[in-house]
Amino acid sequence: MQLNVDDNVVRSMGMGRVFKDYQMKVNSVDFHRTEDLLITASDDDSIRLYNTATGERADVFYSRKYGVQNICFTHHQSHVIYATRKATNNDYAIRYHDLRRNEYLRYYRGHNAPVNSLCMSPKNDMFMSAAQDKSMRLWDLRTNICQGILLTPGSPVASFDQQGLVFGVASESGILKLYDVRSYDKGPFDTFVVQEEVNATASFVDIKFSNDGKYIMAGVEGRVYILDAFNGSVVRRFMNGASEGCVPLEACISGDNKYLLQGCEDRNIRVWNIATGAEVATWQGHAGLPMCLRWAPRQVLVASACQSLALWVPNLAQLEGHLHSR
Repeated sequence: MQLNVDDNVVRSMGMGRVFKDYQMKVNSVDFHRTEDLLITASDDDSIRLYNTATGERADVFYSRKYGVQNICFTHHQSHVIYATRKATNNDYAIRYHDLRRNEYLRYYRGHNAPVNSLCMSPKNDMFMSAAQDKSMRLWDLRTNICQGILLTPGSPVASFDQQGLVFGVASESGILKLYDVRSYDKGPFDTFVVQEEVNATASFVDIKFSNDGKYIMAGVEGRVYILDAFNGSVVRRFMNGASEGCVPLEACISGDNKYLLQGCEDRNIRVWNIATGAEVATWQGHAGLPMCLRWAPRQVLVASACQSLALWVPNLAQLEGHLHSR
């Protein structure tokens, strides 16, 4: 059933499945772009693979020696990359893991501080890592030699756009820089400044591009900005009521680019309509802070996680009743 997402669909969303077998909090989740798969990483050193078509856990793996965080799929359905959570001698290597054979294919060394973000190019074997060592590095899956380094004034986060042609790097003072993947060494082709954050002490903790390329979502402690991806103007500013210094909670834009979702300090997930700025729904049910939040690329499906993983789906019976009552 092809579902056109509107405010009623968003309001009907509820927990279709909940997985409570984690021993510690989930620190990152990622959907595969072309397959019905979801991967999670937890502070209990586990990597868990789920089949989103059946709603069942497919397998579990462990990285007990190094820990695991910032996990994301490559283009292969059983290959993932992730950052070190338990470093030895400041070696925060990124690992390329074949889940099918349960073995490491390659290590990517260079960062000497925790990795903030890890992002795979949607088009090729390039990926990027941004870390607290004030650097962003570009890599190619096929070689462990770093392809490029950009130094930043703060602790950066970075992301590719959905066409794989542009990437953004954001850190402190409300500054977000855009680079052409083919000529990043020439410097940014555009620099956006969020004026409200210029004198703020908080750094950006997350950036994502919308699927249609119109928006850039830039998250700071307690607030999320939706920026026009072409001129950098602030389209919307959303507040989640978080206190200063709170743990960063992930936000995301819906697959159809209409809604902003964010985990909040009251353990709920709030959904806003980007066009109107109105809060559309509040999803309740998490026992802890929902730190991870992603909208599936090809389904009306949302994954959120605290120490449990929840899969949110529309209530079709409720929607059918709503249609009949009109």
